[in-house]
Amino acid sequence: MSLNLVHLVGRAGRDPEVRYFESGSVVCNLPLAVNRRSRNDDQPDWFNLEIWDKTAEIAANYVRKGGLIGIQGSLKIDSWEDRNTGAPRSKPVIRVSRLDLLGSKRDNEGSFNSRSYDESEF
Repeated sequence: MSLNLVHLVGRAGRDPEVRYFESGSVVCNLPLAVNRRSRNDDQPDWFNLEIWDKTAEIAANYVRKGGLIGIQGSLKIDSWEDRNTGAPRSKPVIRVSRLDLLGSKRDNEGSFNSRSYDESEF
């Protein structure tokens, strides 16, 4: 048995970056800052998110820098060759399958707004 499942709650590090393909697919990329409970300093852990299709469109429309979101997904490793040196490069990316809009910093000061989007719904 194998399992590749990631659950995170954090704040968007910037507005989503969206790309549309001729095939009709949509991909959204954004960094997610997650604070550790046990950490004494204020430096978050950063994760690269990759969101596809309808969930990507929702992220593009509703997620903004600083917005609080929850995600569920799987970890993958993107690999490529450096253009300048030809050296192999790689980075971990979380392929998001579920997006929970938990509100922005301003939203959390007043009321709590939440909505979940799962790619299996579309």
